[in-house]
Amino acid sequence: MWSDQFQRPGKIVAIGLNFMDHIREAKMDVPAQPLVFTKFVSSVIGDGEEIVIDRELTQRVDWEVELGVVVGRPMSRVAVDDVAEHIRGYTVANDVSARDVQFGDGQWVRGKSLDTFCPLGPRLVPAAEIADPQALGLRTRVNDETVQDSSTAEMIFGVAELLSFCSHSFRLEPWDVVLTGTPWGCGEFMDPVRSLQHGDVVEVEVDGIGTLRNPVRELGR
Repeated sequence: MWSDQFQRPGKIVAIGLNFMDHIREAKMDVPAQPLVFTKFVSSVIGDGEEIVIDRELTQRVDWEVELGVVVGRPMSRVAVDDVAEHIRGYTVANDVSARDVQFGDGQWVRGKSLDTFCPLGPRLVPAAEIADPQALGLRTRVNDETVQDSSTAEMIFGVAELLSFCSHSFRLEPWDVVLTGTPWGCGEFMDPVRSLQHGDVVEVEVDGIGTLRNPVRELGR
């Protein structure tokens, strides 16, 4: 079980290109509406569990710190102003990405859904304890080196807007998780490109929630 505080989500909804600083580093256009994709639930692991890289599938595995929103009540066509009452709480996510698979496929699901590629945790913080989800610091450290350091204030579409948008397209159920996007500092956009390696330790943290820590192992080692 990935955490005693959580029930396994029915679906994981993820949002791409939702931070202005990430848009700038990736040299991409600002999306006119949320860019929605999914990660398979089978990719979920918890705090302390291993991110496992299969080198027969991917050579470029990246990190992405994200604020995770856990749904508390069914959501269908919910107005932005009513979203808050449908949120159970918040957690930390690492949207681990096989960049070569992601870009090679031309769509993102497989490269984002490899086994162990969705660490979540270390805890679920009730929504009432987060005064403003648009004012939270986010950081990633790889082997104690800070590689991402930003804030949810950089989000293009805020939490309420994202969940309302999704609920107008498909029903969100209790315990579904919405990943809200990542800021600048991804390894794929560094010069030279950096990727996760066997023996690395990745820590992603969100202020007011905690730090999610996962070691990295290559399959067969």
